[in-house]
Amino acid sequence: MHPNFLQTELSRRIFLGQPCQGIGLIALAALLGQGPNNFGANLDQDPIQGGVGGLPDLPHFAPRAKRVVCLFQSGGLSHVDLFDDKPTLHEQAGQELPLSIKGEQRLTGMTSGQSAYPVVPAMWGGKKCGAAGIWISDLLPHLQTVADELCVIKSAHSEAINHDPAITLMNTGNQQPGYASMGAWVSYGLGSENQNLPTFISMVSQGGGKNPGQPIFSRLWGSGFLPSSHQGIGLRPGANPVPYLASPAGISPEQRRATLDDLAALNREFAQRSGDPETLARIEAYEMAFRMQTSVPDLMDTGSEAAETLEAYGPDVKRPGSYAANCLLARRLLERGVRFVQLFHRGWDQHIAIRRQLPMQCRDVDQPTTALIKDLRARGLLDDTLVLFFTEFGRTVFGQGSLNDPGMGRDHHGRCFTVWMAGGGIKPGCEYGVTDEFCYNIVENPVHVRDLHATVMHSLGIDHSRFSFPFRGLNVKLTGVEEAHVVTDILK
Repeated sequence: MHPNFLQTELSRRIFLGQPCQGIGLIALAALLGQGPNNFGANLDQDPIQGGVGGLPDLPHFAPRAKRVVCLFQSGGLSHVDLFDDKPTLHEQAGQELPLSIKGEQRLTGMTSGQSAYPVVPAMWGGKKCGAAGIWISDLLPHLQTVADELCVIKSAHSEAINHDPAITLMNTGNQQPGYASMGAWVSYGLGSENQNLPTFISMVSQGGGKNPGQPIFSRLWGSGFLPSSHQGIGLRPGANPVPYLASPAGISPEQRRATLDDLAALNREFAQRSGDPETLARIEAYEMAFRMQTSVPDLMDTGSEAAETLEAYGPDVKRPGSYAANCLLARRLLERGVRFVQLFHRGWDQHIAIRRQLPMQCRDVDQPTTALIKDLRARGLLDDTLVLFFTEFGRTVFGQGSLNDPGMGRDHHGRCFTVWMAGGGIKPGCEYGVTDEFCYNIVENPVHVRDLHATVMHSLGIDHSRFSFPFRGLNVKLTGVEEAHVVTDILK
């Protein structure tokens, strides 16, 4: 506890907002002898002149990855069609899914009332790719060429069967809003490698599948209970990627600098009197915005990229806000030292017209995703960059709607789905986990969302079980209170 914490200037909001509350905070601090790093910001640290942040005891061990790019496919991509085709599905096509396979699983309201649950196999061809023979749909021909870089996990699973709790769980480790996002945890623990750009940046694009796709809320890259300086910064397409970043007309850089210096002095004085850690976060935000006035225009100017690089990302790369453009920006951010970059691509929610929507959605991501992997490899960045291709759940092997109806789709399926990882200490060219002959249940090596988070932290040199933050009287972790295991079999 800061020595000035209980001065009269301390507001009720600040007092009640600490990790412990009221007299319990005083008693616990006295018993444990905790210092400022345990119950808020260290008010003796200068956020302007200080280093790159991060906790002094991290990483816990030598990391294999220095940075992360998460390519989040929002809406729930169909693992059945893209990564997990099985011969039995074709043999049983159109027949009722056996009750022994379907069991008593809770279904969404969109299919729970169906009178029939006909098996629908992968509707497009595919082939076994790379040395390991990883099956990848022909809807992803470019990705097929980099199969030897991928670790495809076919046994991911989640309890959540609706979008908002599922996407919140995948991004924050909890189905309830208000928890810190994965990128915010990484920012808090490891800090930044570039003081002129945020540690955590997110971008959103709309795909050619379901349009509009599921809404993407900024809390998915929020800091939750962590200091607000660790929340992700959203980049928008166009000439003004960060709102209100530019100085008002007529204000010179020198005037802006002088104003910020005066404001920082006032905020430091208030922080010393009040002990409010968010005051220091405010100073950091002002200073970051000032530095970004120079760094962001350079970042967004892709005119220096070679013609062959732009061509590799596909024709959409020149369209601001597209998935392709965001993949290129992700690479530029990573090579500038941004610790965590997350792309959200909407449109994977194929409840209807999957035969029409899924090919368009795959065209959005296939070439740019592959180009990003190859680009990172060519620049010597892939080995220490962890690439995540995540989604919130999979799709049902049975059809939603009439079997031969052009409007047929697939419903949500959390019991098993496919994600993949690459780079950053992950074993390349492999598959992990096995689903049953109907791609409906996991029969070998289940990987819960918590296990994915634990594995991401491990790649960054963090022991998830020792990485927590005091909140509401608990030591809260990204991986929560239930068991979580690093998937060691997929590590190099």
